[in-house]
Amino acid sequence: MTQQDQRISEAIDRDRARLRNFIRRHVADQAEVEDILQDVFFELVEAYRMMKPVEQVTAWLFRVARNRIIDLFRHRRREAERTESDGAEALQWETLLPSPDAGPEAAYARSVLMEELDEALDELPEEQREVFLAHEMMGYSFKELAARTGVSVNTLLSRKHYAVQHLRRRLQTIHDEFMKR
Repeated sequence: MTQQDQRISEAIDRDRARLRNFIRRHVADQAEVEDILQDVFFELVEAYRMMKPVEQVTAWLFRVARNRIIDLFRHRRREAERTESDGAEALQWETLLPSPDAGPEAAYARSVLMEELDEALDELPEEQREVFLAHEMMGYSFKELAARTGVSVNTLLSRKHYAVQHLRRRLQTIHDEFMKR
């Protein structure tokens, strides 16, 4: 076993249980939990194969897992919107970002905006972040969230309000910068 294989194996052994629990908190379907877990470890192996060493492996694994969870819920939301809208175009987060196919400048702007959004979301208290992501990205209604979490609708509304205020303040500068161009 090479040193690289050893590092990968150690990371998987060390972080598998915590990573699975993290995914489980956000994804109810056990099969989807396992799929995401395998995708995350596959990406780790691919990163090493492509000679892109990961310095903080645990943090990297959790970031990839979070991104896979968000991807899963975006996919679900798109499917639900297609079913509900009967062909009407629904406003989605993706439509607010530059298209990744619009050339290198747009791809760069998109990556900068996504990174800023990720950082701004990470700054939120966990309760605010969870209600914001569940409502905006995953498409849950406040009534569904209240039933799922046992937290009142008014409390959830308040948490989302504070999250939106923070995100607006935090992202205003980057928004203004891109609007100048």
